[in-house]
Amino acid sequence: MADAFESILGQPQVRDFLRMSVCSERVTHAYLFTGPAGSNKTATAYALARALLCPEGAKGPRGGLCGRCDHCSRIVRKAHPDVHYIEPAGTNGWLIEQVRDIAADVALAPIQAQMKVYILDRVDLMSTSPANAFLKTLEEPPGNVVFILLGRTRDSVLPTIASRCQVVPFRHIPPTEAAGIVSQNTGADAQLARQAIEACGGSISAAVAFLRAAGNERVGFRAKVLKMLADIEMVDDWQVVSRARELVQMSKAPLDEVRTQLEREIAENADFLEKSAIRQIEARNKRQMSAKSREYLNQTIDIAASWLRDVLAVRAGTPELVINTDAMADIQAAAARADIAGVSRALASISQLPRALTYNVSPETCIDVLLFEIKDGLNGTGSASKPCI
Repeated sequence: MADAFESILGQPQVRDFLRMSVCSERVTHAYLFTGPAGSNKTATAYALARALLCPEGAKGPRGGLCGRCDHCSRIVRKAHPDVHYIEPAGTNGWLIEQVRDIAADVALAPIQAQMKVYILDRVDLMSTSPANAFLKTLEEPPGNVVFILLGRTRDSVLPTIASRCQVVPFRHIPPTEAAGIVSQNTGADAQLARQAIEACGGSISAAVAFLRAAGNERVGFRAKVLKMLADIEMVDDWQVVSRARELVQMSKAPLDEVRTQLEREIAENADFLEKSAIRQIEARNKRQMSAKSREYLNQTIDIAASWLRDVLAVRAGTPELVINTDAMADIQAAAARADIAGVSRALASISQLPRALTYNVSPETCIDVLLFEIKDGLNGTGSASKPCI
């Protein structure tokens, strides 16, 4: 029998606290996980969901987990109909309509398990109006519902929300320790682990998945992105557009397997699920596809940002700080030609792109902006006032 909380990497205090809560049957109805990006809050939320929904999850001194049942396998694939991951959908955060939809869904019975888990990301972006609409649901959910809220800091979450949750603080994981954790869980050397962490926006769990991807697919993707950046400032605008289209297609390619898996699950369940339940699963699958697409596109942005930081590091005379050492020759060549102010502007500009993707700006537009900002930045032709989108 596996430990339900093995996947909580780099957070021993959190792991022990949640394990004790499950084993002693002292799970509360609402948790608020607080900590910086990359501190494993989301992976921990799914680990807790597995412990709660698995029939073996509360048994044994370490929080047993069978790891073989349908509940476990579906949660690992983020495909369980009773585990809901929801992000803010508004331009500036959560919408009132979103929390009202959650309240309506909470009232429905679970589809497969004995309980339901709602993972709400970036609740620090929940303003007063949506928070007020959410309060009654948060205060008095059905006995078979657990909320796991994720935020950057406790102070950034409205007191009316934070005061109704069990706050679980996550610590910042130093880069060297983070790389060691990734290496331990994948067998990759420390440098490759650091590169994977950079490609995944600092997330340890995402870096582990990145390195475990079938056939090193994501590692190969990273290499192609770096190669495209090597001479980006010397190609014409049509070539930039062509490379942007190629990057978007490369980012979308792994989604075919995800889509096939989701369609298979609906087909397998169609005989015993009501139409309303199937509609819920289809809606969740659509959200999952959108989230996976953004994840891959964000990796493209993170890889490019990491490459630009390496160019600045070389230009500043600190090549020992370079992360993408396998592209060192290209980075040095770009640094020799680069305009420092332009590169800095490009880096600041593309840091806005993940947020633009969240607001449903088209992937093609985002990647166009990404490559043109980098080209202009390296050539020193960008403008400090130039809009991101």
